[in-house]
Amino acid sequence: MRRMLMFFTDIGMLAYWVITAAMALGLLSLPPEWLFKDYDDPRVVAWNWSFLPIDLAFSLTGLWALHREQAGKPDWKIWAAVSLTLTFCAGIMAISYWTLTGDFDPSWWIPNLFLMLWPLPFLFLLTRAD
Repeated sequence: MRRMLMFFTDIGMLAYWVITAAMALGLLSLPPEWLFKDYDDPRVVAWNWSFLPIDLAFSLTGLWALHREQAGKPDWKIWAAVSLTLTFCAGIMAISYWTLTGDFDPSWWIPNLFLMLWPLPFLFLLTRAD
């Protein structure tokens, strides 16, 4: 289950950033109702792009952890713990923003609650002694 969730989350986040970059470059246009509130506001655009480093970090470390686990390398747990922690942080940062702005849109809350919550039980399991 963890492997599937990690793979889905990491690939999904990379796809999100490919789509976001394509939109920024004018290569793609999505209907406004698919975008978050104030998507064209320069401050909100900057806020969104501020997530790029943490999102790439959790995605790449997660995919690396899966690769290391598949290869039977014991360090996969360290990489997985880093990835899961960063995933939680990205989710809680977004939820905090939407809370502070008083904006509740399930189409943005649900994915970010997912990012925030699914890593927690797996982090707990990773920290237990073998």
